Amino acid sequence: MNGLDFSPLAPYAGLLPEALKITLEIGLAGFILALAIAVAVGTLRSRKLPKAVRFLLSFYVEIFRGTPLLVQLFFVYYGLPSAGIRMEPVAAAILTMGLNSGAYLSENIRASILAVDKGQYEAAYMLGYTPLQTSIHIVLPQAMRIAVPSLMNGFSSIIKETSIVSVLPVVELTKLGNQVYAKTYHPFEIYILLGVIYFVLAYFLTFLAKWLERRASKW
Repeated sequence: MNGLDFSPLAPYAGLLPEALKITLEIGLAGFILALAIAVAVGTLRSRKLPKAVRFLLSFYVEIFRGTPLLVQLFFVYYGLPSAGIRMEPVAAAILTMGLNSGAYLSENIRASILAVDKGQYEAAYMLGYTPLQTSIHIVLPQAMRIAVPSLMNGFSSIIKETSIVSVLPVVELTKLGNQVYAKTYHPFEIYILLGVIYFVLAYFLTFLAKWLERRASKW
């Protein structure tokens, strides 16, 4: 450890804020998309639906849970253009992150919905609520409270998984680290610094998750 020298990295410090901004942009937008998908798919899969719909939803979940995120990213960015669908690298990263994490988080949402007491449905029916109103105003708020820890864990995972986006032509944290390494040949210092940054981001989300869980528990 006495041989560590971070001074060669100083000239590139000015590039860090922009790379961090892109990482957070991809992570936050990917999580919002994943949450929207998870709520929709999880809610639908918790209900009795026609076989064709159940098959399509299950197919989506199993495909994105059963294939590597890197392969999915390559398919969206490099594969879809052959079908006439072209996207900017950041948009491709957000879409892939959202679809991938949405598949995982939808199972958490579905489990949380199924954990809501059946008496809530009966009470809503007696009060004249429609099934849609019951889901939106009664079931989902309780299910989301139950799902808060797993959702925030998913958010933390998305932030860390943005490092995979370094394979695309977009300069996020890991890509910046690789570029600086190619110029300075100080890999140990660079990847220690990247590890610390990712750890701080994940640790902040851990505190946020605990705060949200406490607020939800009070509710």
